[in-house]
Amino acid sequence: MDSRQITQEQQPWLLENGDPKRLTKEARHGHGRSRNVHNLSTSSLRKRSGYTLLSKDNRACLQTVLVNIQEVILGTKLSILFSAIPAAILAHYFGLGRLAIRGFVALFKAKDCLFEAWIFILSLLGLTPLAERVSFLTEQIAFFTGPTVGGLLNATCGNITELIIAIFALSNNQIAVVKYSLLGSILSNLLLVLGTSLLCGGIANLGVEQKYDRRQADVNSLMLLLALLCHSLPLLFTYSAASPELTVEPTLYLSRTASIVMLGAYVVYLVFQLWTHRQFFEAEDVWQFLEAEDEGLGENNEAEEEAVIGFWSAFAWLAGMTVFIAWLSEYVVDTIEDASDSWGLSVSFLSIILLPIVGNAAEHAGAIIFAFKNKLDISLGVALGSATQIAMFVVPLCVIVAWIMGVKMDLNFNILETGSLALAIIVTAFTLQDGTSHYLKGLILLLCYFVIGACFFVQRTPINHNDVPNFTLKLVTDSVLST
Repeated sequence: MDSRQITQEQQPWLLENGDPKRLTKEARHGHGRSRNVHNLSTSSLRKRSGYTLLSKDNRACLQTVLVNIQEVILGTKLSILFSAIPAAILAHYFGLGRLAIRGFVALFKAKDCLFEAWIFILSLLGLTPLAERVSFLTEQIAFFTGPTVGGLLNATCGNITELIIAIFALSNNQIAVVKYSLLGSILSNLLLVLGTSLLCGGIANLGVEQKYDRRQADVNSLMLLLALLCHSLPLLFTYSAASPELTVEPTLYLSRTASIVMLGAYVVYLVFQLWTHRQFFEAEDVWQFLEAEDEGLGENNEAEEEAVIGFWSAFAWLAGMTVFIAWLSEYVVDTIEDASDSWGLSVSFLSIILLPIVGNAAEHAGAIIFAFKNKLDISLGVALGSATQIAMFVVPLCVIVAWIMGVKMDLNFNILETGSLALAIIVTAFTLQDGTSHYLKGLILLLCYFVIGACFFVQRTPINHNDVPNFTLKLVTDSVLST
């Protein structure tokens, strides 16, 4: 008998406690939903397990380990990228990157920073499957804890890669890298991911009028506008005094106060999303789509979802994944300046454009795939939800963490960065105001992203002098007003 035809009851080793957790069709429409759009976006890159690693050995412990490896490591189409993790570690500790390209260096007289750039790109590739697997593991835990706790866990871990990279950058006092990477994550979600989704979805569904639930878009747009206000005021406050030096400390206090307000607003947003108005974020056609998908895969047309690993296994894997994310994030932070020198690209371009694209590739690909299937509610939920989470949770949390660490990080992202953020939020809000979509809207968002990317590509601001543009603009403004 084929292993996929054997029921969970006949295979108690699939879960530690032998009690598989299922989510039925009725539970989806009640309060038992444990999957949200973030989980659904990455699920498109997962592979159904045939338990190919299993042998005829009946030892339950060994079979449990094999099932865990099968589901967690091999259960994604990005599994080949896991090889980049040991490669980055070995390159860092044993200099294998130096050995691999020593001949290249000798031939072309390359700089020594090329070695660090090698570690930088391997670390980025290794972070890609780790970010996707974190989403999968939070979904598995949600089967046991319930949808509310699962939603809270996902809200915390959804952008854990960006948060860990930011914390390591703060520990190295690289405030500019923190600001650039978080800004880039917001811009890539609003313009690149959403734009590509609307463009691909519009082209793939030319004969169909694409619609989505405006309520979710309106809520996220309001949250993003609040975040924009909290980012703009410290910048404007800098120009309100006769000298920028007089506003350094007040700007820092204002930023910390605004960060506390943003975190409080994010908590209310979670209550709104997970309890009081959860119907705004769970469009009915999405769950009908999942039911149809499950009915096509189920043997008896019974739409059921099951946890494929146990609670403690999922928790242990999640902790392990977090450790490796932290490990690779440290490599990224330590080598980003060397990669910048090696490739001739500014640190701002690498942080704003490259880091978010690679770090969230799985989530981005999932959003685009669902747009192809005319499921824009999922695509919008991924893009807008991630942007809101970063702007209202990760950024202010970094300010508070920096405060605790004694690092003076504020919400002043400089005039160019704040202006790019403002235009991205406003353009996105206008794009989503009517509840319908077509490919032209996606194209406009993509073009906006390309222009912003080109701007940071030609920018050459020193990494340790991130306030230079503000002081320059201030001097120019003063000279104009004095004439």
